[in-house]
Amino acid sequence: MTLPAYAEIVVIGGGIIGCSTAYHLARDHKADVVLLEQGKLTSGSTWHAAGLVGQLRSSASITRVLKYSVDLYKGLEAETGLATGWKMTGCLRLATNADRWIEYKRLATTAKSFGMDMQLLSPAEVKAMWPLLATGDLVGASWLPTDGQANPSDITQSLAKGARMHGARLFEDVRVTSFDMQDGRITAVKTTRGDIACDKVVNCAGQWARQVGALAGINVPLQPVKHQYIVTERIDGLASDAPTIRDPDRRIYFKEEVGGLVMGGYEPNPQAWTTDLAGGDVPDDWQFRLFDDDYDHFEQHMNQAITRVPALETVGVKQMINGPESFTPDGNFILGVAPECVNIFVGAGFNAFGIAAGGGAGWVLAQWVVDGEAPLDLWVVDIRRFSDLHRDRQWVRDRTLEAYGKHYTIGFPHEEYATGRPRIVSPLYERLQKHRAVFGSKLGWERPNWFAPEGVEPNDIYSMGRQNWFSPVGDEHRHVRENVGIFDQSSFAKYEMTGADALKALDWTCANDVAKPVGRLTYTQLLNTRGGIEADLTVARLGEDRFYVVTGTGFRTHDFSWIGDHVGNELDVTLTDVTEDFGTLSLMGPRARDVLAAVTDADVSNTAFPFGHVREISIAGTTVRALRVTYVGELGWELHVPIAATGEIFDALMAAGEEHSIRPVGYRALESLRLEKGYRAWGSDITPNDTPQEAGLGWAVKLRKNTDFLGRRALEEIGGAVLKKRFAGFTVDDCEIVLLGRETILRNSEPVGYLTSGGYGYTVGKNIGYGYVRNADGVSDDFLTCGDYELVVAMQRTPAKIHLEPLYDPAGERIRA
Repeated sequence: MTLPAYAEIVVIGGGIIGCSTAYHLARDHKADVVLLEQGKLTSGSTWHAAGLVGQLRSSASITRVLKYSVDLYKGLEAETGLATGWKMTGCLRLATNADRWIEYKRLATTAKSFGMDMQLLSPAEVKAMWPLLATGDLVGASWLPTDGQANPSDITQSLAKGARMHGARLFEDVRVTSFDMQDGRITAVKTTRGDIACDKVVNCAGQWARQVGALAGINVPLQPVKHQYIVTERIDGLASDAPTIRDPDRRIYFKEEVGGLVMGGYEPNPQAWTTDLAGGDVPDDWQFRLFDDDYDHFEQHMNQAITRVPALETVGVKQMINGPESFTPDGNFILGVAPECVNIFVGAGFNAFGIAAGGGAGWVLAQWVVDGEAPLDLWVVDIRRFSDLHRDRQWVRDRTLEAYGKHYTIGFPHEEYATGRPRIVSPLYERLQKHRAVFGSKLGWERPNWFAPEGVEPNDIYSMGRQNWFSPVGDEHRHVRENVGIFDQSSFAKYEMTGADALKALDWTCANDVAKPVGRLTYTQLLNTRGGIEADLTVARLGEDRFYVVTGTGFRTHDFSWIGDHVGNELDVTLTDVTEDFGTLSLMGPRARDVLAAVTDADVSNTAFPFGHVREISIAGTTVRALRVTYVGELGWELHVPIAATGEIFDALMAAGEEHSIRPVGYRALESLRLEKGYRAWGSDITPNDTPQEAGLGWAVKLRKNTDFLGRRALEEIGGAVLKKRFAGFTVDDCEIVLLGRETILRNSEPVGYLTSGGYGYTVGKNIGYGYVRNADGVSDDFLTCGDYELVVAMQRTPAKIHLEPLYDPAGERIRA
């Protein structure tokens, strides 16, 4: 079959993700789609996938994506006539220790928050469901009856047939060799069988996705890892509808197949697949191929499996599968538009749950391709969560292997990765080490999470309850409230926008009014076309046509791309990332003005330098951008310092602040301080699923101005209608409770939502959580205030009190002092 000269959208890769994306583009959007597969459909890693299908994730949106997969697989055969091998067997997750059991109690709570019925079972109940299991070491198990298993090749072929039925054209034995590019866009796909002009490209090339992306100058940070499982002979007494088993404390999984078992696992010492080709590339001709059996490496899983299912000791092994699967540095898959090229999208790196995600990932990716923006909050899988750091192949390999090794470990709260550190450090790194800083890492930056007092081990000791930093962080928190602290926030992402049309560009992308006089700050959201919050940042006007934008560390690529993608090419603007040009020292607390006044000749009085303003001032002979803004709810300034002078200015502030008991403070105290003030965190409290009105941020939207901006139309359509969800705060008096987020909110004993974030407020002496209260008939003030509230924490109900105002300094007097 001859390739067409043109297609609206070209999908590269004929595995489950590519076929699902093509299917949804054709079915839902009637798009003109061509799919290219360099070998045969499924021939990469899809054909040898184990086929377990789970649904629950920590993200509500990703859980929705996986639930969609299950719903799709249930009905696909009826549409296409091709079976998918889908069996809703349910899934048992086994727990053998107290920490794992608490984790499951929290997961069961999360499941109920997301509308799923996960149950907790006793060892006796597990034994009754799976008689061949040895259950003597079990504490219990979780049971999700709607999970199951499927045949990966059958699902993919059914999706491919469905795509063809809806008009998509699929071509096998066609390899992409390069792209024609013009003005940063792909204009044609060049292949071994000719060129195809196109408007958009979707890179679903699996373990080749990094190499395909590189042809267009985009980075897809994934690493193929060898993953092994066995298929056994028939086992007497094994039911054909036996639930799938995940036994994470033994790092293994099971599913029934033709009377026997599929058994594999996730070892702590995984093996990356690197080749002798340039860059360790995957060979083009790796189709329907496996590695040699490696029983020496697999022995660790075999021993654990025999202990769990003693019948395995005498059963034969029909086959070992040892094949490559694509994994990523954070264990989440990769979707979305590439930051380097506006018309190539990616769906890859599925970390061995591509079958579970395939249906839903194709659904949302197709919508993303057509609309140009994600249809729901997909931040945790957005390719723009990465940065230039992820172009380092060795760093990606090391971090990915660590993530693989954590696949079945207990997910302790606040756990940090260890590999590839320290990578990026501020000039204060060694100084803060001397203050006994315990560092975390965000997008490669080392950042002080807390400071260990003398006599306290300067390391995180993880647990499911209060961790070892709880009391020291409380001391840091109180110090900021009562005296003055200094935060190293040099990792903030920072941009400058300049040009004659800079104001016009920001006026369009920002929901709040940035057309303020020079010297003013604007706190603003960036909205999508649905009115959802795509970013949350600060804009400082330095000149008539010069603006300084500050946002969170992890959002550096995302926010820069969002702004750049929504500024018209006809405008005279230049957007520059200046993150490494400036260190950031946040001087916060009631004594902050005393310290700042001692190191500068500038007038920093409230009259001369009010809240919400920016000034250039001199400290230690260096010009500093001082932004009077706060994320902790106290008097303070962010001091943006030329990076080379950061250490000198830190020393000057510490010396001047000695009489006011100044001390460095970490990010865990920052989190506690912001919770007391009710400041929202993007990615948890506010997301692309939430509008400013729902989030209680309507005051930061310029609807009263006759100025168009991105998202305005959607907000106007909502108009004065009663909102169906609203953001609120909650407190719990029981100090032994640990709030983390995703706990269920009960109103009058009925579920009405879940927490988006949680922690402890040391000033108010209470656990604090935030979340959206939902009601299909509308959420009025009366609805919010008239109910009796509880939170479900690890499956236990605890009384809670609702709050519609900040818990600390609700009038904001301290920040304007």
